[in-house]
Amino acid sequence: MTITQLEYIVAVDTYRSFVTAADKCFVTQPTLSMQVQKLEDNLGVKLFDRSKQPVIPTEIGIEVIAQARVLLAESEKIKEIISDRQKELSGELRVGIIPTIAPYVLPKILSGFIEKYPQVKLVVWEQTTEQIIQQLKLGMIDCGILSTPLHEGNLTEIPVFYENFVAYVSKESKLFKKKNISPEDIDIEEIWVLNEGHCMREQVLNICQRRKSTRGFQHFEYNTGSVETLKRMVDQNNGATILPELALADMNDKQLDRIRYFKTPEPAREVSIVIQRNFLKRRMIEALKNEILDFIPKRLKTKKKKEIMDI
Repeated sequence: MTITQLEYIVAVDTYRSFVTAADKCFVTQPTLSMQVQKLEDNLGVKLFDRSKQPVIPTEIGIEVIAQARVLLAESEKIKEIISDRQKELSGELRVGIIPTIAPYVLPKILSGFIEKYPQVKLVVWEQTTEQIIQQLKLGMIDCGILSTPLHEGNLTEIPVFYENFVAYVSKESKLFKKKNISPEDIDIEEIWVLNEGHCMREQVLNICQRRKSTRGFQHFEYNTGSVETLKRMVDQNNGATILPELALADMNDKQLDRIRYFKTPEPAREVSIVIQRNFLKRRMIEALKNEILDFIPKRLKTKKKKEIMDI
């Protein structure tokens, strides 16, 4: 049994294809298949059901591959020990981030991070919470920047900041006349919300204290994954929406006049860096966390007087 063979079976499990796994491992498909077959012969078990498309692991294969992931992670820690002894951070940091956080955090921290750590290659994917969780479990990314808590027992959450939610309202909305609002003031029928699959949708519905399916306006249904699109819908079509507070940074005075803050306790979301329990690249992840904290306003670093919305 070799490290290479373990890498190959993990790749086949991840991509559910011998051809794709070989491509990702930078070897030919026959080479990868031969090494997987050798491992199966040595173990005396079949790890994959090759009759299925896509390829799936056998019952015993699921257990073996899970242990292979643990062993590979532990072997990577040897490299990390050496890296930690070096003064300068180097290597690749793979990050998943949800779309309702990415545009308000990444542009603010990227240049500073790259300038401080020129030997680190930051690879970022903007994905949904579900996709990031899956990729963390498969070891395809090193960390995720997500709204938490996730209630995932095999993942570790490191809270970074607590971002308030605010209302963005049209002049025709009854909310416009109020200085501060409470969740009870919101008419769910006039609220533009994100589509299914976005955790912020569930948080907004929690603020509104309504868990049923939301159509927005009675004669129109609109599905979007963009917070910026929600804002434009209010600008052009009236109604209201709920935004994360960091979205206010680039607003003009006219737009800021449409913002209404919630009364205490203000609804908020917890934003965390999420990692596997046996995570690697500790120094790089810590550096990323510190870069975010340097940018975040002081009031968002505490959850006092805030009500954290569940997902």
